[in-house]
Amino acid sequence: MNDRRKNKGIHIGLIPDGNRRYATENGKPVIDGHVEGAKRIEEFLEWCNDYPEIRMVSVFALSTENLNRPKAEVEALWRVYRDELKKLLNHPPVKKNKIRVRVLGDRGIWRPDVKDIVKELYYSTKNYSRMFLNIMLAYGSKFEINEAIKESIRKPAEKLDKALYVKEPLDLVIRTGRQHRLSNFMLYQASYAEIYFSDKLWPEFTRKDFKNVMDWYFEQQRKFGK
Repeated sequence: MNDRRKNKGIHIGLIPDGNRRYATENGKPVIDGHVEGAKRIEEFLEWCNDYPEIRMVSVFALSTENLNRPKAEVEALWRVYRDELKKLLNHPPVKKNKIRVRVLGDRGIWRPDVKDIVKELYYSTKNYSRMFLNIMLAYGSKFEINEAIKESIRKPAEKLDKALYVKEPLDLVIRTGRQHRLSNFMLYQASYAEIYFSDKLWPEFTRKDFKNVMDWYFEQQRKFGK
């Protein structure tokens, strides 16, 4: 059995891929797929609470590459994330389960309304510590590592891994959507992570699917190169 289960807690990385294909395959507008995907992330947080071993979740919400999509889709995505972040401000499970929320990424390209909500969200959850939720927004691992290197140069005593947005290593990365790659997601933190690829599109992913992933994870023998 994986000994992390009884150690410091599990850090899960989620790449919720497949929203656009889900919409296309179901004859819906692309934005409907993103809305469904956002709802599924809310459910995913509830599923994580079935496992007290899970202490941190990092979600790849919007990549720097996603921003190269058609302008109308990008604007719609910003609206979806603005609305979802606003929901988290008063989301009962966040308060009930004491989830501390951080939104991380290239703040320079966040919309002003998103920045305002992120600030509110940070202060409203900063004293929670049962679980930590990192929402990676306008994020790319190469960008994060470059920023960490700059910080290390400014502060020579600072080690690179301590200057990253997320300092905790990943234990498990789940990617849905039939693609088998990390797509510039937390490459440094994922160095020794177990990686699970699901053929389900993200809006189709269920609690049972998640249970199957966790059952699989707990059976892995993690050696960390030893």
